[in-house]
Formats: sequence, C-alpha cells, structure tokens
Amino acid sequence: MQPILLFAALLVLSFVSIFVGVIRLTPADLLQLTPFQVQLLLISRLPRLLSILISGSALAVAGTIMQQLARNRFVSPTTAGTMDSARLGVLVSLLLFPGAGLLQKMVVALLFALAGTFAFVTMLRRIQYKDVIFVPLVGLMLANIIGAGTTFIAYRFDLLQSLAVWMYGDFSMILAGRYELLYLSVPLMAVAYGYAQRFTVAGMGEDFATNLGLNYRQVVNLGLVLVAAISAIVVLTVGSLPFLGLIVPNIVSIFRGDDLRKNLTPVALLGALIVLVCDVLGRVVIFPYEIPVGLMMGVLGSGAFLYLLMRRHAHGS
Repeated sequence: MQPILLFAALLVLSFVSIFVGVIRLTPADLLQLTPFQVQLLLISRLPRLLSILISGSALAVAGTIMQQLARNRFVSPTTAGTMDSARLGVLVSLLLFPGAGLLQKMVVALLFALAGTFAFVTMLRRIQYKDVIFVPLVGLMLANIIGAGTTFIAYRFDLLQSLAVWMYGDFSMILAGRYELLYLSVPLMAVAYGYAQRFTVAGMGEDFATNLGLNYRQVVNLGLVLVAAISAIVVLTVGSLPFLGLIVPNIVSIFRGDDLRKNLTPVALLGALIVLVCDVLGRVVIFPYEIPVGLMMGVLGSGAFLYLLMRRHAHGS
C-alpha cells in the first residue's frame, strides 16, 4: 500500500466527485464556466470535497493515535465513547447556549469529548482482564450509555430533530461558510506528525517509555486531547463517521506494519479516500437522492469490524 498510489486514487476520485450531483456539471464545462457554474463549484462542490478530505484524514489519524496509546487494535473514537461524548456536548450547548456560534459549540463538545475519552482510559486502567476484544466492548457499552442519555435528554427537551443533524455524517449541507471549522484539524494533524515517534514509544507501555526518558503521562494526555479535539470538530461540522478511525489503521498496519511515523501518511490518505468513496456511492445509489455518508460507513464499517475480529481469531492473535 504505497502512499503514491493512494494519492493518485484520491486525486482521480476527487476530480470525479466534483461532477457528481443533481445539478449537471461536466469536465467540458470547465473550459467555459457560466457564472452559475462558478458559484456551484465555489459554494458547494469544492467545499464539500475539502470537508470530505479533511474530516476523513483527520479521523483516521485520530484513530491511529488512540489505538497506539491504548495498545489495542479495536479501540477508536467510535469504540471509546469519544464521538458520542462530543454529540452530548453539542446537545448541552444547544440547551445552555442556544444562541452560541460554532466555535462556542466546539469548545463545549471538546470538553465533553475529553471527559468521555478520559473516562474510557480510566476504566481501561482499572480493567484486570484486558483482552483485545473485551476492551473495545467496554468502550462500546460506555458509548451506548452516553448515546442513550443523549437521546433521552434530547427527547425530554424536544431536540431530537436538532440532534439528528449530528447523528450521521452528512456532507449534503456543506456549503462555503459552514465547513471552515474543519481547518482547525490540519494543525492538529501536524502536531500528531511531530509527536509520532513519542506516541510510538508511549504505546510500548509506561515502564518502557519512562525508562527511555519519555514523559509518559504528558504524551498520553496530549494524544487524547488531539483525539478528542479532532472528534469534536468533525462531529460538530459534518456529524459522526463511525468506524473510520478503527478500520483504516488496521488496514494500513496489515500492509505496512506498526511504525506510526511511517504509517500516518497512508492512514490519512486512505481515510480521506474511504470517506470520498462512501460519499460518491451515497450520491449515485438512489440518485437524485442521497444516502448519508455516516450511514454508508456504519454499514461498511461494521462489516469490516466483524471481518477484523474473525481475521484475528483465525490467526490466533
């Protein structure tokens, strides 16, 4: 799985996605665009493409960091309660600060995502039986509890319809002026690249990392903050993209091993590519209607999750 091949596939599919939509636009039209077609590109098609690329790559990188720090291949923002905690934060911001802007909502969502992630890590440290399958099941139970509480609160205050916007990832409403918050994920990914080697050492265990002179707690906390921040930004902007942070790092590690620094680039490219594939499929399967990307990824991701479980059992690892 070479990064150059992933980049080439991503480039080709990105070009194709610009011309997929209810309003007809062809490559030949690029030679002489009408004012309406220019607006279509600048206001809808290009912002949608950029949001897909950023959110897909950012969540995949976040999943890789979480798996490395938890030392578990089946841990991700989806299976650790991070995404559900971020949604709860969005709901709380709607209740307490109904007139707040996206930035204020992001701060609240980030705080809740951090709380949910650290709650999972605390539970993980207290678990005696740290089986590779049992750990993510605990995370899924925590996520379901948080999700159920979120739904109950939303139902109690008649906000279910408002909450539905963040239940499934959906890029159909992405327009210029409504996705720029995602740009904050770019420097967060840059920090992840800079700390990749330290995350790798931290993933070898606290004792080993401390003996090498690494400030283990500081590095782990930084990694968890990055995961929570990226999850909160993506949830608030486009909604939930389930299982992306779980399946992408596993696919890359199968082909390239476990070197975090070496894998981050293909992880980011593959994450963006998978979201883009799901988005294009969601637009053409029942054209002219759309299937939300989050729903497509939920179906495909759960199937991939089961495959990874069976593959692990077959290899006895």
